[in-house]
Amino acid sequence: MNDLVRVMHVEDDQSIQDVARVALEIVGGYQVCTCGSGQEALDKFSSFAPQLVLLDVMMPGMDGPTTLKQLQQRYDLRQVPVVFMTAKVQASEIESYKALGASDVVVKPFDPMTLSSQIRRIWLDGHQA
Repeated sequence: MNDLVRVMHVEDDQSIQDVARVALEIVGGYQVCTCGSGQEALDKFSSFAPQLVLLDVMMPGMDGPTTLKQLQQRYDLRQVPVVFMTAKVQASEIESYKALGASDVVVKPFDPMTLSSQIRRIWLDGHQA
């Protein structure tokens, strides 16, 4: 199994982008491609080749679920877990995100000190032989 190295983070809020980048790069040691919109994620996906995508649910223009559908139409995501980041975490909402194809949900606000270990756990759960 390959180690998780490349994480794409799709988030329109600059302050959340900054905190997540520190959490993932400094604490987690990942290479991070930050995208400010769903369209930017679609544009950068093939060149960055992320191994995992962290995707904000609520974004202007193309929201997270729409971005996920577009990614699924263009790319084979069977080996690329997509994890929604959202404050909307009622059980029914989490079920609907997973029904769309999300591997898991990270609750906002997230803890910058534990985000990378959460991501690593989700990655490992999705890559058990």
